[in-house]
Amino acid sequence: MPIATMVGWAGDVLAELAMVIGGIVVLLYALAAGPRRQVGAAWLALATTGVALALTIPALGEPGRLTFAGTYAHDAAAAVARVIVLLATGVTVAFSVPWFRRDPRHGEYYTLLLFGALGAMLLAGAAALTELVVAMLMSSATGFVLAAYHRKSSAAAEAAIKYYLVGALANAAMLMGVAILYGLAGVTTLDRLAAGLPDSASPAASVAVALVMVGLMFKLGAVPVHVWVPDVAQGAPAPIAGFLTAVPKVGAFVFLARLVLVLPPSALGWEVMVAVGAAATMTLGNLACLWQDDVRRLLGWSAVSQTGYGLMAVAALGRSDLAMAALLYFLAAYVPANLAAFGVVVTLRGRTALTDYPGLANEHPTAAASLALSFLSFIGVPPLSGFVAKLLLFVVAIQAGLAWLAVIAAANTVISIFYYVRVLAPVYFAAAAGRMRTLGAGAALATAASAAVLVVTGVIAQPLVAAFAAATPGR
Repeated sequence: MPIATMVGWAGDVLAELAMVIGGIVVLLYALAAGPRRQVGAAWLALATTGVALALTIPALGEPGRLTFAGTYAHDAAAAVARVIVLLATGVTVAFSVPWFRRDPRHGEYYTLLLFGALGAMLLAGAAALTELVVAMLMSSATGFVLAAYHRKSSAAAEAAIKYYLVGALANAAMLMGVAILYGLAGVTTLDRLAAGLPDSASPAASVAVALVMVGLMFKLGAVPVHVWVPDVAQGAPAPIAGFLTAVPKVGAFVFLARLVLVLPPSALGWEVMVAVGAAATMTLGNLACLWQDDVRRLLGWSAVSQTGYGLMAVAALGRSDLAMAALLYFLAAYVPANLAAFGVVVTLRGRTALTDYPGLANEHPTAAASLALSFLSFIGVPPLSGFVAKLLLFVVAIQAGLAWLAVIAAANTVISIFYYVRVLAPVYFAAAAGRMRTLGAGAALATAASAAVLVVTGVIAQPLVAAFAAATPGR
């Protein structure tokens, strides 16, 4: 292989290489450093995400192309996904420093976090079924360990076991689907997959696509492989709960968009699978939220419902010019909102019983405001980014002939008002349940910054949507 080609390929994955090198450096540092110096690993992790982000920014304006023999995409969609993943990873590091301060050997945690983020980045850029498998396994393997990082916590162990078992079944189904698609098409790269699949309805191809989607739905936390989400949200370390319920979705959504855009239109019935999955996911998630008395578990079911909204954009791909822009903007709105909500939990030292939150606005007004902005963005209240995201999702669903899905989404939005207000009303209008200590200024600052993003991206929504509209995979 010519050296010039290898150098060119390396230039296409500089951000990913930075994450690999940074993760290894963090691990070596953690092994050599004493218990009191483990926090240095966090600073190295932050530096790694900063370098990777700086290497990603130039790719936002570059024309899209395939690299590594057509297995990896270097385009605006992947670049936007990397920016979201890296910023979210940096915020998670900020949450983690005070949370793990008393753990004498927590330095290697940041290596797992960086590699988990790398898995999401690789998933967003994957342009081949083989790359999908590698990215999914990297994201899943690190996630299983991170969910159980509180080794003495029975809740963390239970959450991790459920996450692992569901993930093992879903990934096995995905591998079978990949094998069947390879057998039918004779190729694994997405750009050649469409030509290899039959144009007419094929039961084998439909089953294969459905199996691959099961794996992706697991990563998204969508029905029918969603059951791990509320348990991980409640039992995993709070910084990781926010990370696992948001960041892997970014890569999974982008790859799912790449996949459906190359599938034969209407022949395999993927539009029906995605649309029905969207309706079932948002409805189940919202209904389950109605009787939750733990804020973290409520956030877990809320993460399920939000996935349903995002799937509306996927169902509209190919039938609405705004579908990809709606999907990317939804991710840019959802991830910081989710991090801000979990950041409040981190700031309050993990207290999540609903009875702990009355009067929070009087004691900790910044945390209360962050929680309010997060929940209002989930609902879709202007001028927050969640409002623009939902408006775009409704528009693309109607343009794609899925008006029934838009009606279901609107009904679910009304339902969501009840359980979000059930938390926020006591926060602002009830007497304090008791004095609550906060974890530290760093976590509070990262939480406030995440909440502020919801306002900023809502105000500048128009240029963002215009930029995202040009980020259809492959361009």
